[in-house]
Amino acid sequence: MKLTEIKELLDAEVITGANRLEDDFQEVCSADLMSDVLAFATPGTILVTGLTNVQSVITAHVAEVGAIIYIRGKHPEEDAIKLAKQKNLPLLASPLSMFEACGRLYAKGLKSGSNTPK
Repeated sequence: MKLTEIKELLDAEVITGANRLEDDFQEVCSADLMSDVLAFATPGTILVTGLTNVQSVITAHVAEVGAIIYIRGKHPEEDAIKLAKQKNLPLLASPLSMFEACGRLYAKGLKSGSNTPK
């Protein structure tokens, strides 16, 4: 699913990465614990999180996450935005809860981007 479609589906605004709205994503990972992202996120996934500090962008970069969607109406801190621009990492902000955002993405066919043990 293209990031532009995800933006519309989640009623999200683009904060950075407007040049990457045609990027295609197949997987989603949701977490507020960045240690979980590092341990379980698959490269190229979308990260859905409520953590808005610069650590979310650093973690996404290290874990090779393809985009971050901040939820619950939250917006990233200025340092996070600056770093995301440097890394060419799309950041979006959605008013939805984590549950609803992930539910909408799942309903549209996106798969889990988390390789957690079964």
